[in-house]
Amino acid sequence: MKNYIDIASAHIRLEEGTPVIEQFLLECYMDPGISTKELARATLLPVPIAAAIKKELIKAGALTQANGVHCTVEGKAWIEKEWGFSGINKNLYKELMANGAESHPDLADTLVVLRDIMSLRPQVNVQIDQSKCTAETSLRRAILCLKQHSLVGKRILCVGDDDLVSVSIGLLLQRLFPNGKHFRTAIHVTDIDERFLGYIREMAQREKLPIQCHHHDLRQPLLEHMHGQYDCFFTDPPYTLQGMTLFVSRGISALKRRKGLPIFLSFAHKSPAFTLAMQREFIRMGLTTGMTIPSFNEYEGAEMIANRSQMIILKTTDQTTPECTDVFVDALYTGEVKRTLRIYRCKQCGKKVEVGVQGDVSTIEQLKNQGCLCCKNDTFDMLERS
Repeated sequence: MKNYIDIASAHIRLEEGTPVIEQFLLECYMDPGISTKELARATLLPVPIAAAIKKELIKAGALTQANGVHCTVEGKAWIEKEWGFSGINKNLYKELMANGAESHPDLADTLVVLRDIMSLRPQVNVQIDQSKCTAETSLRRAILCLKQHSLVGKRILCVGDDDLVSVSIGLLLQRLFPNGKHFRTAIHVTDIDERFLGYIREMAQREKLPIQCHHHDLRQPLLEHMHGQYDCFFTDPPYTLQGMTLFVSRGISALKRRKGLPIFLSFAHKSPAFTLAMQREFIRMGLTTGMTIPSFNEYEGAEMIANRSQMIILKTTDQTTPECTDVFVDALYTGEVKRTLRIYRCKQCGKKVEVGVQGDVSTIEQLKNQGCLCCKNDTFDMLERS
């Protein structure tokens, strides 16, 4: 069966990437008779570009123009078969896309089940910076995945999942597909904590959710068979610059090589200096910031971060590449970073710098911000720590 997205993309070559064309076609499927201007608004494209996409999809046989834009019979069948939209509750889908929240009345039963599941999850291990997000937060992340067109029919990875986002996504799928047919969606979890993996496996079996778990220490490179396989990933990493960079790097390794794929990064609200250092890491990895939502995440008993953290939605580009590709040997978790003295060497001039509370600079983000004292280069190798 021909791929309408690839056909249209070959003739348009959008800088935004193929996810925009996918969204364009899906808007026509969900809202038959939609106008070109409305399609442009929905996809955040100029009207002439939207018209060009429409023209190519009509030529390919996916769309037709008659009192607005509609999917052809073939186009509709392709979306339902290839993307797995057959049997979806369109009303619920459109309501959640428009102004959906975890408090939506149709999700009340889902939230009850999720609260029960969350109440019985393993205790957190603070030494590896685990914390308990609320059931509402976990479901809110799943809805955000839907609203970013990254849920139905997609391959989703959770890079660490003590927040049980995988379970929330699976339960949301069940509400969207009351007939149980969400066969195209796959949810994978990679985590170092076998307690959480075992609990997620148990809940997936009990609730019949499409989840697979992989036991893995992210200090090691991601398993080879997971590289280049996923359409998006979630991560709530240790709230250190090293933790963020490592977890995002491992997630990037797992993503398909496409522009415009979303990364859902939950991270503490930080100082302007730390935020600048974090943004420099995003740029170094070839990522753009699509959206930042303050106080998106709520946690139980996380007083150090005022029980809240932000959601940062990053997008891939044609320059996206992981910063960390080898075995990670630096301090990673908050407790390690605070007490460890580390020696870094400038990649350009070779000058050595001690980083830590008792060192030349306190943190690696501070060092990268100010640059090498000799040559102002901002990239360093870690030599040793004590």
